[in-house]
Amino acid sequence: MPEDFHLASEFSRDSLWLADWPLCQLRLQNDANYPWLILIPRLPDLVEIIDLSAADQQQLCVESAHLARFLREKFSAKKLNIAALGNMVPQLHIHHIVRYEDDLAWPAPVWGKHQARPYNEVELARMMQKLEGLGAPDKMF
Repeated sequence: MPEDFHLASEFSRDSLWLADWPLCQLRLQNDANYPWLILIPRLPDLVEIIDLSAADQQQLCVESAHLARFLREKFSAKKLNIAALGNMVPQLHIHHIVRYEDDLAWPAPVWGKHQARPYNEVELARMMQKLEGLGAPDKMF
């Protein structure tokens, strides 16, 4: 990955690093209201998916699908919300949010519904245990 990749300060402030995958950095949103992970391609100056090369677009899809399958199985999700908004933080990133019919925002989107609730020590340990076994997908090319 290029050395000129820089993480937007909002991600450093609001999420926790989990792993570097072939293309993306995997981060946990520090909001215990929802299981919420983020993929951020580790390339500079990206705003939209179309800013990636065709090969990197495919790799992003592989990594997103890999993460989604894991979350659906491990968290018994009723629904997965997968989105690339970027209205507040323009750096390209893909949210992966596990949703349940009894979560705080259901059935509405999570954005702007409730204030983030940072993980406490016990909740974070529990979340990290649930994420064990989430290995990186292979690099396609």
